[in-house]
Amino acid sequence: MTKTAPLLTPVLVVGCFIIMVSFAVRASFGVFQIPIAEEFGWARAEFSLAIAIQNLAWGIGQPLFGAFAEKLGDRFAIVLGALMYAAGLVLSAMADTPFAMQAWEVLVGFGIAGTGFGVILAVVGRASSAQNRSMSLAIATAAGSAGQVFGAPVAEALLAVMSWQSVFVTFSLALLAMLLTLPLMRAPAASKAEIEETMGAILGKAFRDPSFTLLFLGFFSCGYQLAFITAHFPAFVTELCSPIMAGSVLSSMGVTSTSALGAVAISLIGLFNIMGTLTAGWLGKRYTKKYLLAGIYLGRTMAAAAFIMLPITPTSVLIFSAVMGALWLATVPLTSGLVAHLYGLRYMGTLYGIIFLSHQIGGFLGVWLGGRMYDIYGDYTLVWWIGVGVGAFSALVHLPVKEHRDQPVSPVAA
Repeated sequence: MTKTAPLLTPVLVVGCFIIMVSFAVRASFGVFQIPIAEEFGWARAEFSLAIAIQNLAWGIGQPLFGAFAEKLGDRFAIVLGALMYAAGLVLSAMADTPFAMQAWEVLVGFGIAGTGFGVILAVVGRASSAQNRSMSLAIATAAGSAGQVFGAPVAEALLAVMSWQSVFVTFSLALLAMLLTLPLMRAPAASKAEIEETMGAILGKAFRDPSFTLLFLGFFSCGYQLAFITAHFPAFVTELCSPIMAGSVLSSMGVTSTSALGAVAISLIGLFNIMGTLTAGWLGKRYTKKYLLAGIYLGRTMAAAAFIMLPITPTSVLIFSAVMGALWLATVPLTSGLVAHLYGLRYMGTLYGIIFLSHQIGGFLGVWLGGRMYDIYGDYTLVWWIGVGVGAFSALVHLPVKEHRDQPVSPVAA
């Protein structure tokens, strides 16, 4: 009788913990939008540009850290990422000009790249058995959402008792503390067949494949929508729901301010995304991934269009957060799973990192346009509708993806 490989392994558990801490900090940045702008009198676009630069640096750093992990070791890449992340937060806490804040967010972005999906999912993918890989990638992705569940509320709670600068320093200490779990992350060594494959050959194969280009283009809207909502949704909710918050049902539940409602909304997105991402991993093992991806992008498009067209109330905010949360990172295990399936596991981190760069270019534009359009027009309406348009584009662009390899890349390909 063939022994069934365990789903939960030390590599998966530690990988989940690192992603959870990293994403808890990353998901909290929208909570600081108003406090920082009010302290220094900055325009909304200034801190938005800092977060946008963070997203772009994350995207640029992702294939670099993937290559570091594949050439120098996974743990080297993670330690380097955590150190850069913590240093970026501490230096950002000392910033008193928009330029300084924007400059130090480059370090934060590279830090997220070293402790985020590109590196961790590649390690988890290699450490998982073929039958468990899709679900393992989904669990690791869902861990990012678990961080989002408590990241924004913890930041909001800390802001009630300390300055935003102190919160940044506190978060930097948490990032360094998570490295204590790293000795437990021991991924299996590459096989002889994998080692014989050169990065140039695999990259050349991917770049010549139209499906790789389509995946790259399709991931753009995911980054645009997620980064815009993460950075601007708390401020959006604070301003639009202020006149109707008093006396609402939420007040009786202890949510008595619009800033708290914004933090709860981000947390709710993370909570529902845990279920959505795990469901996507389960479905990805049984159904065609490209059609699942097209359906997710279509669902996001419809949810965003309905939300912005209907009256915005605390109730509609929570309903939208739940629906969007179910579709939030569900694209990640499916996209990373497709990369592993089509091109093998040896250079999965680098290849996924290249596709993820498109995600972060979208994230840069979503965050920056949010702040810029707000300063010009006084609201976020146009930015929302751009997100609806690029979401529809992504739903269509995944349909022609060729999901089956012509020939195996290596014996250990997913």
